[in-house]
Amino acid sequence: MKNDNRNFMMFAVLAVLLLFAWPLVMNKIMPPANPPVTKIEGGKTQVQPNPNAPTSSNPAAIRDRNLVLKETAVQRVAIATPTLKGSINLKGARIDDLVLIRYKETIEKNSPPIRLLSPAGTEDAYFAEFGWQDTGIKPPTPDTVWTATGNLLAPGKPVTLTAANGQGQLFQVEIAVDDEYMFTVRQSVSNASGQPIKVAPYGLVNRAAASKDADSWSIQVGPMSSHNGAADYDVNWKDVDKAPQKFSTTGGWLGFTDKYWLTALVPDQEAAFGGEFQSTGKGGYQADYARIAKVVAPGQKLTQTSRFFAGAKEVNLLDRYEDKLKIAHFGRAIDWGWFEIIEKPIFKYLDWLFRLIGNFGVAIMLLTVTIRLLIFPIAQRQFASMAQMRAIQPKMKALQEKHKDDKQRQQQEVMALYKAEGVNPLAGCLPTFLQIPIMYSLYKVLMLTIEMRHKPFVGWIRDLSAPDPLTPLNLFGYLHFTPPHMIAIGVVPILLGISMWLQFKMNPQPMDDAQKQVFALMPWVLMFVMAPFAVGLQVYWITSNLLTVLQQRILYARHPALKQPVVK
Repeated sequence: MKNDNRNFMMFAVLAVLLLFAWPLVMNKIMPPANPPVTKIEGGKTQVQPNPNAPTSSNPAAIRDRNLVLKETAVQRVAIATPTLKGSINLKGARIDDLVLIRYKETIEKNSPPIRLLSPAGTEDAYFAEFGWQDTGIKPPTPDTVWTATGNLLAPGKPVTLTAANGQGQLFQVEIAVDDEYMFTVRQSVSNASGQPIKVAPYGLVNRAAASKDADSWSIQVGPMSSHNGAADYDVNWKDVDKAPQKFSTTGGWLGFTDKYWLTALVPDQEAAFGGEFQSTGKGGYQADYARIAKVVAPGQKLTQTSRFFAGAKEVNLLDRYEDKLKIAHFGRAIDWGWFEIIEKPIFKYLDWLFRLIGNFGVAIMLLTVTIRLLIFPIAQRQFASMAQMRAIQPKMKALQEKHKDDKQRQQQEVMALYKAEGVNPLAGCLPTFLQIPIMYSLYKVLMLTIEMRHKPFVGWIRDLSAPDPLTPLNLFGYLHFTPPHMIAIGVVPILLGISMWLQFKMNPQPMDDAQKQVFALMPWVLMFVMAPFAVGLQVYWITSNLLTVLQQRILYARHPALKQPVVK
């Protein structure tokens, strides 16, 4: 009895640590979920504002974006594609006005589209610029007003910007755009002077502030690059604040990644370049690259090509750009991590199921069924092993009692018993271990891929990548107060707890009383631990638990020894 109480107290302490310390650790390693897109008030679902929408702490110091765009309209070239809308500022030849028309700030029908780029001096300023370093040729500056060959940039309709320096050099930037998110930039210098000149093109992306998305151990947000044959996730905002982060490479790219959005400078993949991330002061950051200077003889023209990506991190699109344009590790702009070999097939299969069915929650359930069918043969072996273990329990107890004063001898005798009976005590754990990387991979898919963003399921669940907003603690929203996060358990997590309780109930009951108490409490502890995670992950676990219960009923029929009480 004394040992039973001690074991139970140890479990109680572990449960408290899980409930309180676990969220602190996991917020950095595995952020629980995206912010809720809805809130239940008065029994009705209310759309929440976008938590990452621009907010100004000092409005007087920032100009209104719409006013700036209106004032500079005469010096802008419009951008219009099936995915993008915005404009290029002829002053400085900057791409500084861009919205992603396929994606909205919130789930409301009239929600504005996601704004990615904004002019300098406005709220959340963010822009790209292409030019030449000053190698003694007086290149155009950010104050130069370029002339354009047209007033619209669209797929199949490139625009060429032109500026002269009064010293015999003519600078041109031809910009083309496809029907997705990739710009092609051709920078040309014509040398009409009587002397050879050196030209070194550059490209930069400048943003006035760090991303509002949280950077974590498992999800890269911030400076992002690929160089020297590998994707680099090691540079973060704090590193750049301390000192510029530089690299040299042939092939690769650099830019800034949010959870779902990306800006990336892609120099010629066959040419060497130097890349750098630096702080611009007052919380701003810049990613830039520079090409090695080349000599342009009198009467000659030099054209150098680069690309600029500004858009959503759609999995298939990034992979297609990587393959078609030969951009090194462009698909790694999504931080898949160690389990990419599992995560990508899960994503591909889920995406296919969603397009086939039209409901992402149902797609997750079908994914679960598929996984359970694949591991069913292993589960059969697990139950056979459990039946064998249960059958030898009396012999094990006798050995433990016989050698209770000699732990080493006790262990040797138990191992000999396993060998004699042909029992593998670890076989029963294999299905659980197999599901750990699957669960983690599904977590990453739900958290990382924009294809899962704002996907509804049923009823009040409007976003499977966010936690359940409906909790009985405020009578499902009829009481006008928000319970503390720690105890605001949603309906879906409660269903998860019930499904785990059913599963534990179906398992063979342990002989030890302390173990029985532990198994009785474990489902409800895990319910609290899992509550802050995405509903989609909880749907997977509930479905898996219910399938396990069904599977156990089938396998109990095949191994009736598991249902018989242990002979003492």
